[in-house]
Amino acid sequence: MREITLQTGARTDFVDLTNEVQTAVSDLGLQEGVVVVFNPHTTAAVTINEGADPDVVTDMAAALDRVVPWQDGYLHAEGNAAAHIKASMFGSSVTVIVAGGRLKLGTWQKIWFCDFDGPRRRRIWVRSLSADS
Repeated sequence: MREITLQTGARTDFVDLTNEVQTAVSDLGLQEGVVVVFNPHTTAAVTINEGADPDVVTDMAAALDRVVPWQDGYLHAEGNAAAHIKASMFGSSVTVIVAGGRLKLGTWQKIWFCDFDGPRRRRIWVRSLSADS
């Protein structure tokens, strides 16, 4: 297993993890199998989506704010209920096929860390599962 650490820069921040995950795959020596990218935080998520046009993640953040506004009469005492809801909508992990030692992502796909309660220092865990196991 490998751990990636990152610092987010805003309350809602999408950080491209693709290169860091590929480095972890290489460091782990995985040639054929899958890699699980897991986020251990309850106010953040991991997703796969387009990485070619930066407006895609900007649009996603804006749409999420319309659907789940920061203030909306939530009962959660810490005041970050919207972040918990958004994180649950996206999920805590993604699984990516690895072939020939490379992530098998579509042409436009990137692996995104999504922070909904930043800025914060965050961790991501990368675990490989080989085709032989």
